Amino acid sequence: MLAKPQSALSPNSAAFETTPLVKPTGFREYDCRWLFPQEINLLGFEAMGLGLGTYLHEVGVKPRIVVGHDYRAYSLSVKQALTLGLQAAGCEVVDIGLALSPVAYFAQFALDCPAVAMVTASHNENGWSGIKMGAQRPLTFGPDEISRLKEIVLGGAWTTRPGGSYSHVAGVRERYIADLSEGKRLTRTLKVVAACGNGTAGLFAPDTLRAIGAEVIELDCELDYTFPRYNPNPEDLEMLHAVAAAVKEHKADIGLAFDGDGDRCGVVDNEGHEIFADKVGVMLARDLTKLTPGAQFVVDVKSTGLYLTDPVLKAQGARIDYWKTGHSYIKRRSNELKALAGIEKSGHYFFNPPIGRGYDDGLVAGIAILQMLDRNPGKSMADLARDLPKTWGSPTMGPYCPDETKYDVVAAITAEYEAARAQGTPVLGQKIRDLVTVNGVRVILEDGTWGLVRASSNKPSLVVVVESPTSEANMRNMFKDIDGRLKKHPQVGAYDQTI
Repeated sequence: MLAKPQSALSPNSAAFETTPLVKPTGFREYDCRWLFPQEINLLGFEAMGLGLGTYLHEVGVKPRIVVGHDYRAYSLSVKQALTLGLQAAGCEVVDIGLALSPVAYFAQFALDCPAVAMVTASHNENGWSGIKMGAQRPLTFGPDEISRLKEIVLGGAWTTRPGGSYSHVAGVRERYIADLSEGKRLTRTLKVVAACGNGTAGLFAPDTLRAIGAEVIELDCELDYTFPRYNPNPEDLEMLHAVAAAVKEHKADIGLAFDGDGDRCGVVDNEGHEIFADKVGVMLARDLTKLTPGAQFVVDVKSTGLYLTDPVLKAQGARIDYWKTGHSYIKRRSNELKALAGIEKSGHYFFNPPIGRGYDDGLVAGIAILQMLDRNPGKSMADLARDLPKTWGSPTMGPYCPDETKYDVVAAITAEYEAARAQGTPVLGQKIRDLVTVNGVRVILEDGTWGLVRASSNKPSLVVVVESPTSEANMRNMFKDIDGRLKKHPQVGAYDQTI
């Protein structure tokens, strides 16, 4: 029987080859991610399979589970180790092979599998691996499920059972593309740059977009797990700048950028301007509430304040709910509120019927954006962006902060702003109008300028976002105020990008 996992082991040792390694910090709020093999080894992934299979039996979910893997040098071997553990726990494993996360979610419905375990590090740099899991279509695990799984795995409290099996299902890619394109044919040809950063989406995105009638210019769609140009992260300005250059070179109508596991979509307009997903979400909400007046939307706390102040959305009766950042949180909240769509600034979009099935899918989002353009033949993507009220906003910035201390730092910053509000201490010469603490702290000033500090749920870092509806100077000064407070904490390191 597999031994109880250890939190640290020396590589190139007998213990590393005979004992599971699972570092506790890899269990995050809504999925699991580790540096491989420094923080988890193959036996550790086998232990994860045993733990996940035990959990499925514990909660009474039929132990039939879809597994898939992204395109990295080690993902197939990781999935095979996970599969061994799932089988040992008595699960019927249905392997769909190389896939995107949304393809695995689609397979839950198409192959009638209650559960899913997708081996992916998403947009994380090479060296990372992890698992996105779910046991209640279309939802994925949140903190409660992850916490229980962590207890089972780290405690070695799994149960082996007979009845485990394995099957491989071919052709899921083709079924997925046919499903997404059915009834979505564009009425006019739109020229689209499809950028995949050499990640797994390159196997899916170009053909899916062609299937709805788009003219596709491929950018970095050849699969290469070394990611030779940049990480496939549509929130990273390096990727977006590459897309912008391609859009201008080919005079394209739009650029769409997909992340490593295909559940996010970034947008560049026809003039080469990057548009963050929260602003794209406002455009989509404007378009969709014409078709469905009074529609409900869920957006994350990193998102623009325009959802509440945009006069068009107000006139069309859009209902807005700000919620915790994280694909599991927004997905679940959208499901609970029966929202037409959930939108995260990071590029996750969650469309419920009739547009999607409720899970995040970058290609479903890309198609929805193209259909929005198709319904507005007299307007370009840049025109639709210019129609929005002007705001000045930052990219999502991630200063390094260890997993062990990042929540303490956020708690300290939250306490500072709470004290400032209680004492009437001004920030940028203004009173604090509101504090949103559902996920970190979002500080909103009198003129609508706001800043957010929260702990990243999937990396050892914080998340900082700022926006102002009044001036670029106020946006930058809001960042300076937050950054000055963060600099009091020596464990906070360099930013991955800044303004």
